[in-house]
Amino acid sequence: MKSIRIGTRGSALALAQTAWVRNKLAEKYPDTKIETTRIKTSGDRFVAESLQAIGGKGIFTKELEDALFKGEIDIAVHSMKDLPTVLPAGLVVAAIPEREDPRDVLVTGSATSLQRLSPGTKVGTGSLRRMAQIRNCRPDLLVAPIRGNVDTRLKKLDAGEYDALVMAAAGLKRIGLEDRITEYISSDVCLSAPAQGALGLESREDDSIRQQLCFLHDAATFAEVSAERELLKRLGGGCHVPVGARAVAEGERLTVWAVVAKPDGSRLCRGQVSGSVTEPEALGARLAEQLLSQGAQQILDIQ
Repeated sequence: MKSIRIGTRGSALALAQTAWVRNKLAEKYPDTKIETTRIKTSGDRFVAESLQAIGGKGIFTKELEDALFKGEIDIAVHSMKDLPTVLPAGLVVAAIPEREDPRDVLVTGSATSLQRLSPGTKVGTGSLRRMAQIRNCRPDLLVAPIRGNVDTRLKKLDAGEYDALVMAAAGLKRIGLEDRITEYISSDVCLSAPAQGALGLESREDDSIRQQLCFLHDAATFAEVSAERELLKRLGGGCHVPVGARAVAEGERLTVWAVVAKPDGSRLCRGQVSGSVTEPEALGARLAEQLLSQGAQQILDIQ
């Protein structure tokens, strides 16, 4: 029997994402054995440190990529927003499936909204991007860092360590916890991370597995993610800098929004471009230049 070996992180979210991929492969290739290998990454091991302190780029992907190079797995399943914008030579993103909800959400112990939170409310997030935008919108809130997977963060909320959380809608939906969402935050308030809600299936460049994954690839999501990641690349940022980006493909048109935010929320650079869906990288690059002309580099230089 042929086999396909999938590598994944061990969190509930990572396992749910991998289970979805595994089920799709099993349906498409019923005569193939689909195996899953759990791999602990640097980002999983050093949970007490901030993402910036332990390296930022690649902390959730390097060990999975090492396993690909060693031939221990055939596919690595990533949250696309965790993948650095430049991949190691010899590896490619073989498929990007249809995107889950890319928005950020508010999670609280009681039904309310971001605008109705009392001054001094302690809001947890592990993202500089979210911290900066929330502070810009609500400077009277106590926005505090939090680490850990989705389950860990929710437990800290329920234990009273935080009054509210800002999280990704996609993660909660993928593990069946959509009912914990209090509010979907407007992108005018908190623009999501580049590639948020998308999965990336990474493989070796010279491996035939790439052809087997083609059926999972979604063209609209690919265009959106390509524009967002090119913008991030042109800004010289990794996946843990205060940059938000969202592209929307509608027919032949692609519109891209982006924000670069000072961590204390005191300054934002915003921009928007539209163009052909066939030129996502060019649109992302053009928007990056627009933000740089507004002074975005000075914000990024202080990270």
